[in-house]
Amino acid sequence: MKFSSPKSELANYLSFVSRAVSSRPLLPIMGNIYFLADQQRQTLLLKAFDGSLGITAEFSAQVFETGEFTLPARLLNDIVPRLPDADVKVELETGSEQVSISCGSARYRLMGMSAEEFPELPKIGTDGHTTVLPVEALLEGLRSTIFAVSTDETKKILTGVNLTASGEKMEFAATDGHRLSVLQTEVSDAEEMPAVQVVIPARTLRELEKMLEKQTEGVIAVQFDQTQIVFESAKQTLTSRLLDGNFPNYRQLLPKDFLLRVTVDRKSFLASLERVAVLADNTNHLVKLSIDERKQEIVLTAESADANGQDSLTAQVAGNSMEIAFNEKYLNEGIKAMHTTEVLMQINTPISPVVFTPVGGSKLNYLIMPVQIRN
Repeated sequence: MKFSSPKSELANYLSFVSRAVSSRPLLPIMGNIYFLADQQRQTLLLKAFDGSLGITAEFSAQVFETGEFTLPARLLNDIVPRLPDADVKVELETGSEQVSISCGSARYRLMGMSAEEFPELPKIGTDGHTTVLPVEALLEGLRSTIFAVSTDETKKILTGVNLTASGEKMEFAATDGHRLSVLQTEVSDAEEMPAVQVVIPARTLRELEKMLEKQTEGVIAVQFDQTQIVFESAKQTLTSRLLDGNFPNYRQLLPKDFLLRVTVDRKSFLASLERVAVLADNTNHLVKLSIDERKQEIVLTAESADANGQDSLTAQVAGNSMEIAFNEKYLNEGIKAMHTTEVLMQINTPISPVVFTPVGGSKLNYLIMPVQIRN
């Protein structure tokens, strides 16, 4: 194996692929990056796999000798980004497991491992499906829901985003048991979309979001069966296990009627929230909203053991005045996921689910359970 690649390109793809390398690999070789240099195609393929998430990247390189090998991911990511901005030359020494790396005046020799023991990435079964999804709609769905997944590994099914698609519609949903974010979006490739219902790990989707950020438009190929899903763009592929289990019937949690509706400027609401949140108690992160129908305003209050603060802003209030409290982190993250000028807050009682929606924007419903106010 012998190849040469511009340092910036090699460092970029190494960084991306290395996200699928576990800090505690199941096997020593899974702490390595797999390299396949193809002289005929003049391409370099990089691959990493932690047993659940697999990432590959293939790009053009100057290949002098075809070959495959694996090298330690941690060392490569320490070395390559620090090399001069020039071509990096990599060569596997004949009859050994040593690889020489040179760039400018820098020289390294690394011990690697044969590629023979590197595990194959899982493949989609014959009962699988293939479709394409619009990148723009996919990114919107990820950014509107990932923040609401659970971090509690004992609630495994809630650590992922539920994706359903059929006909012209896609729906993303995530919940941690205290809040729920649901986004509905329409797509134009309905004839190519089979019915989909999968729960994808949040970690996988965060890597997918990074993968798609530079593309932002067009479509991405998707293959899936009952256990695996594969996202494939022109140069990068992401393979992941799906979460097993039944996602909660979240649609029944969304109220259909409300007694109080409050419309507020999104940026002003966020600014007021962030001003008072610095004083929110570190235990329950409580922020109280006093909604006044007569004054058409909201007063936000937060307090800790030795301080308290408040801020107010105008609002359009339709319904009876009310005091209600939220975990400020949940409130902040949900409002930041909306990108319209105004946000609508819909309430029934201080202890029943509250639904936030962007006014005139995407079909996003963000539900939060209030925190009971104790006098």
